Amino acid sequence: LPRAQGAHPPSPLSFPPTVTSEQIEHLHRRFKQLSRDQLTIRKENFDSIPDLEFNPIRGKIVHAFFDKRNLRQESDGLADEINFEDFLTIMSYFRPIEMNMDEEQLDRFRKEKLKFLFHMYDSDHDGKITLQEYRNVVEELLSGNPHLEKESARSIADGAMMEAASICVGQMGPDQVYEGITFEDFLKMWQGIDIETKMHVRFLNMETIAHCY
Repeated sequence: LPRAQGAHPPSPLSFPPTVTSEQIEHLHRRFKQLSRDQLTIRKENFDSIPDLEFNPIRGKIVHAFFDKRNLRQESDGLADEINFEDFLTIMSYFRPIEMNMDEEQLDRFRKEKLKFLFHMYDSDHDGKITLQEYRNVVEELLSGNPHLEKESARSIADGAMMEAASICVGQMGPDQVYEGITFEDFLKMWQGIDIETKMHVRFLNMETIAHCY
């Protein structure tokens, strides 16, 4: 969240050899409950999840699960369905930090998580996020807070956009045309933010899915 709150190529975030059979089994049970015992999950399988129903960025979350960039298929667009291997690929972005990771692994780990988040903002898959798109996502996120008035949410979103502008546009020369926030800019914007512990998928809890039928 912003500051307010088939076989695929191998990746540094693929599930490690140390993963236990119990963990894989647990994820497979979640997958089967979500897919209703089918071999694949489709977008409509997310429709009845209570935790997602009123999420202000529900569409972006579901979109991210089927985004081929996140599935590491090295192609544009969305998959129609995902199998269990795809599901594990997506879940690998939410892995917690491992104590034995060195500095280089932690940096790669962080960048992978932020790349997943960047793709959620970059819904047109053009590799850039306009400042207004960034502002809109921030406002959408804040709209789910029942204790925050709309005007306050707009003000915070405006502030987030201005901060992004100061980071991204401020690095450009006077003769350059600003086309949008690149991934490199996105990394600078999130510098110092603890993304490693902030990416959760609570709606995949077994207890939640048990009530989805």
